[in-house]
Amino acid sequence: MTLNTRWIPERKQHFILNFLSKIFTDLPTPPNINYYWNLGSLLGFCLIIQLITGILLAMHYCPEITNSFDSITHIERNISSGHILRNLHTNSASLFFLCVYLHISRNIYHNTWKNQVTWTIGITIYITMIITGFVGYVLPWGQMSFWAATVITNLFSAIPYIGNSIVLWIWGSFSVSNPTLNRFYSLHYLFPFILTSLTIIHIIALHSENHSNPTGSQSEIDKLPFHQYFTTKDLQTTILLSIIIFFIITHTPHTFSDPENFIKANPLITPTHIQPEWYFLFAYSILRSIPNKLGGILALISSITILYLILLLKQEHIKSSNHRPNLKLTTWSLSITFILLTWIGSVPAESPYTILSLIITAWYFTSFIILIPLHSNTEKRIINKNIINNYQ
Repeated sequence: MTLNTRWIPERKQHFILNFLSKIFTDLPTPPNINYYWNLGSLLGFCLIIQLITGILLAMHYCPEITNSFDSITHIERNISSGHILRNLHTNSASLFFLCVYLHISRNIYHNTWKNQVTWTIGITIYITMIITGFVGYVLPWGQMSFWAATVITNLFSAIPYIGNSIVLWIWGSFSVSNPTLNRFYSLHYLFPFILTSLTIIHIIALHSENHSNPTGSQSEIDKLPFHQYFTTKDLQTTILLSIIIFFIITHTPHTFSDPENFIKANPLITPTHIQPEWYFLFAYSILRSIPNKLGGILALISSITILYLILLLKQEHIKSSNHRPNLKLTTWSLSITFILLTWIGSVPAESPYTILSLIITAWYFTSFIILIPLHSNTEKRIINKNIINNYQ
């Protein structure tokens, strides 16, 4: 008697197809979600671009301090369409972070962190992106890359007792040099695959819960399948983003680039104004706003990890800020605060910008720690009071 094992791969195949169909085709979705919900698909599109272009660039890049800058020049000048490849990688990274910030702001505005696993994984993805973007910024080995790596890694020296040991461990030497570049190159190649795994888990966790419409209500009656109604909307925004990327890389490819980074790294010459990429400027501004070095590091870390604390807020029956005027005002002010911090991070650390950054930083943390919980509790008491009065 022989055992027929042909059904095993077929069963696995059917399981995968049914799983994909459940997530991307037959997923019940509220009909009134707008284009602001398409940011998830745009983020996936940007991630695919980053993976493909990153792998192709890695084939020609040399992670050695004497050749890394020249290898970038070789890619842009000697490789067929190499300049397009590199410009696509760098500019899509900026659009990647832009979509992430819009995605996070949408979730804060509509209070859509009901699924705690989804929110936690999403913020973890954001932190992973920050690490990936930072180590990738060092790889061209230009002036700004070198000095940004020197300044940021030196921040760990403020940690009592073990700070200097951590810095030396990160450097792999007594300064930012060849071992540092090799380590950052390895991390920059590894982290996108970790990012992809987290993204898949994030999608599974998101689609395992029922979608709530922008008003926050859960309706099991008025739902539409995800395909073809919402895949068409996703395709439209994806095409629009592709047009924007194409325009940037063909007309203004260095819009988000620092001119200092087109100069080969020189440890003996310090740039006049050291700053990271634009998507790190808000955190850099918070770091500079605190005079104490250790305090600045704690403020920098807290500005990102504070997003985890939103999970401690109780979920209200009315979730969207559209129907909560006080919370709506606070969330909009948070967006303006983020823009102001990004702008301040791009200017020199001198008066009056230092004082202004300290004030805006204080408002940033006040909004998360005090105002949002206060609005939630106040509105809850008003709702309970109205319910009691109506009942009486």
